[in-house]
Amino acid sequence: MLFKQEHLEGIRSGKVSLAFRKWNKPSAKQGSAVKTSVGIVEITAVTKTTAAAISEKDARNAGFSSLAALRSMLDKYPAGDIYRIAVQYKSPDPRLALREQTSLSAVQLAALKTKLERLDAYSKQGAWTTDILLAIKKNPLLKAASLALLTGKEKDWLKINIRKLKNLGLTISHDPGYTISPLGERLLEYLII
Repeated sequence: MLFKQEHLEGIRSGKVSLAFRKWNKPSAKQGSAVKTSVGIVEITAVTKTTAAAISEKDARNAGFSSLAALRSMLDKYPAGDIYRIAVQYKSPDPRLALREQTSLSAVQLAALKTKLERLDAYSKQGAWTTDILLAIKKNPLLKAASLALLTGKEKDWLKINIRKLKNLGLTISHDPGYTISPLGERLLEYLII
């Protein structure tokens, strides 16, 4: 489930406690946690509703200036049912602490290497993890489209797979582009030695 940055800031501060989406089937479940740029957001309830049942207060609790603004956003999607999603900030993103780790043991580094090998083994593109890490290191803050051209990969594929590297704490997303995290730098030293 995606959130606009302004709504994420509101969730983190506690000012935003609702989200509304129009879906053909629910794309979020009660009790699930979503990794976001501000940390972990917990989905505490998902219920089907109607446009008529949404109040001005609901719209403000969802981070919109008015009910009309919320309805305008929902109207952009002609098909589907409207869902009311209760959300709350759960915790900081654990990847932030993970990516700062640099004093890993040989066993921990080997475990990370095994995870990269597994990503490579299950990819239809073949081995890609080290090449993408090195491309990011050599071209910091390069936009995904430019990085895709440079590496010969499709942009959407690249973004999805860089997210896998980010989940391991190896990359940092910026606007625009990516950099290698301190953990990623340490792993590259280990891989290249």
